[in-house]
Amino acid sequence: MFQRAFTLLPILFLALAGTIFGFSAPASASPQAWEAMRRPGAIAVMRHAYAPGTGDPDAFRLGDCSTQRNLNDEGRDQARRIGEAFRQNGIEIHRVLTSQWCRSAETAELLGLGKPEPLPSLNSFFDARGRRDEQTAATVAFLRDQPADRRLVLVTHQVNISALTGRGTASGEFVIIDVTEDGTVEVLGEILVGR
Repeated sequence: MFQRAFTLLPILFLALAGTIFGFSAPASASPQAWEAMRRPGAIAVMRHAYAPGTGDPDAFRLGDCSTQRNLNDEGRDQARRIGEAFRQNGIEIHRVLTSQWCRSAETAELLGLGKPEPLPSLNSFFDARGRRDEQTAATVAFLRDQPADRRLVLVTHQVNISALTGRGTASGEFVIIDVTEDGTVEVLGEILVGR
């Protein structure tokens, strides 16, 4: 027990140091995760690229990016590299959907995988947790209505991804999911392209 704890300490230290000092996270994905993304009907639910801070300023307004927490240069570069990783893996995306928050919309644009379309159910409910179930159900209903052979990328926020999949994600990480006919969300893999 103690030996395993000591073995994990260096990994935990590096993760914590990266969070505090802004170290870059390397790309990580299993070949199976990219393979899951290649299949027809695959859905990648992605947390927006790196935007320093947490939540939004008190003066936040949806239509005004100057009032929001936004991507910095690292985040913009990360978003471009994520799009490039899709292209290098030969994955064609049929639709890119995004939260209306500027950091998500900019991430979706910089991916270069298709013209982003706003989907309000992907908007953050970080400061309005009472909308969690309604928005999650709306996202699931939207996904169930999509053609079974179309690959989608959804760019959203940590709270939305956690509500949908039960998983936490880093900035720029995506979770590959399938939505069954009864609305169950199945996680098929996770891919992180670090900043």
